[in-house]
Amino acid sequence: MPWSPRAALLRDLVLGVLGTAAFLLDLGADLWAAGQYALRGRYLWAALVLALLGLASAALQLFSWLWLRSDPADLHGPPAPGRGLALLHLLQLGYLYRCLQGLRQGLLVWQQATPSEFDLGYADFLSMDISMLRLFETFLETTPQLTLVLAIILQSGQAEYYQWFGVGISFVSISWALLDYHRALRTCLPSKPRLGWTASVVYFLWNLLLLGPRILAVALFSALFPQYVALHFLGLWVVLLLWVWLQQTEFMHDAGSEWLYRGTVATILYFSWFNVSEGHTRGRATIHLIFLLSDSVLLVATWVIYGPWLPTEISSHMWLAVGGICFLVGLALRLCYYCWLHPSCHWEPEPVDGTRVDGPRSLFACEHYQPFQNRRMTQLAWSFFPKAKDESILPGKGEVNGVL
Repeated sequence: MPWSPRAALLRDLVLGVLGTAAFLLDLGADLWAAGQYALRGRYLWAALVLALLGLASAALQLFSWLWLRSDPADLHGPPAPGRGLALLHLLQLGYLYRCLQGLRQGLLVWQQATPSEFDLGYADFLSMDISMLRLFETFLETTPQLTLVLAIILQSGQAEYYQWFGVGISFVSISWALLDYHRALRTCLPSKPRLGWTASVVYFLWNLLLLGPRILAVALFSALFPQYVALHFLGLWVVLLLWVWLQQTEFMHDAGSEWLYRGTVATILYFSWFNVSEGHTRGRATIHLIFLLSDSVLLVATWVIYGPWLPTEISSHMWLAVGGICFLVGLALRLCYYCWLHPSCHWEPEPVDGTRVDGPRSLFACEHYQPFQNRRMTQLAWSFFPKAKDESILPGKGEVNGVL
């Protein structure tokens, strides 16, 4: 059953609140864990948690600031990005500012009986950037933190209550960020099929179940050989970075910042699939899956040989059984999703009378409504949904409709 316009606006507002709350909760869990490690004399663990948090936050603020500077000067209203926003980003508050700005715009749209086209489009624009930044934060900070916590649990042989709390929050946050990004991709397309509850649940679960074994494999290796895990990451990261470069991405507005994006994508690919270009997506996804699976098997094999040295109370057979079952179930759900639930399986163009009610833009039958376009997300959406590309022409760089 399709969402009514008011219900869709309220749904998006509630999801925005939950996303912001999840970010703050995850941040609080990391700071809590770092504080507990420091109090117990585990200064190296505390330093690693804070270092991962700081590096990820710096990259996130840089992305946010570069996007603000490349947007049209009058898009966000007066004043244009200046010293105040620069200071917020310098204080590592830029992403939180964007989340609050998106919530404010969403509340403004929901309160209006008949929202203006600009307010609806601007709310979509902000939510797309927030979804993308949330995805970056997830794989630059949450996923490495989760791997570190699991490695600490395996190495110490016990888990504290704050560690289990962080593990649970992290797993849910990672899968939620992927689902939110997937939903945001369709928001920037002129026509998009609805994402039903069944498809959303299956998409959430297969990402959770496939990510879990990968993170566990890296954590097992990290617990055994903490001195080599950085070399392992850098070795694979360079290979993945080369792969992204060969796909000739054009996500950012200049060559220098494009390498920041490519490096971030390579980090995501270390843990999960992420499509950045058009073409044979299924083939690239299969190659990537085989690549990660082979690497994970090698990491697990290393742990099987040396694993008995770890002081954990859980047997190796239990870890292997749980990881293997999660991977097989996740792979089965992924195949089911792309065979029967993926939008390309049920592609329907946008009705010309504007009767579809799956989101804020459906409030108006505006056939030519495009006051601005989030070029960043539109490029990725066309790569993910190639059938939508022939309905639009991507504006060139520097144009108002080609916001970077």
